[in-house]
Amino acid sequence: MRYIYYQDNTFGCFMWKILGTDSLYVEFADVWKKRIIGIVSEGTDEENGKKFGDLMKDSEVLYMMNGATEIHTFMVQLPETLSHDDLQFLSDVILDVANTYDEPFVSLNGNYEKCQVIFTTEKEPELIGLDKTKGFSSGAVFAPILEGWGNAGRKNETFM
Repeated sequence: MRYIYYQDNTFGCFMWKILGTDSLYVEFADVWKKRIIGIVSEGTDEENGKKFGDLMKDSEVLYMMNGATEIHTFMVQLPETLSHDDLQFLSDVILDVANTYDEPFVSLNGNYEKCQVIFTTEKEPELIGLDKTKGFSSGAVFAPILEGWGNAGRKNETFM
């Protein structure tokens, strides 16, 4: 729910829905994961529903919203051991839900919002904080670029 304060001292309330379920912005990832598992379990055959649930239960879902493009993103972080066939299965199921389910993945006051789902098995390195990935401090990441500035390289023929 989003509240907006208007100049005439009134409040307007906007309700987000994730797959037809009222949701607060901070809950989007958790609600989406629970709803998508529930929808697939109800709507497909028992074997595919169980397989989808088993694959998704080990995943971490992150939610991001790009304010410039107004695209909602659900990024599903899967284990690195996941096979290509399982990844394809997950994508096929998500496309099937997107095409057949009555409610949009994300809606605001009943209006459809653009959305994308990204499946990934790659782990982003942590650049700051206590759990920094070894070799990925900001100095280590930019060291090759900085070294390249001082090294002799190929002559730029278009310069002078």
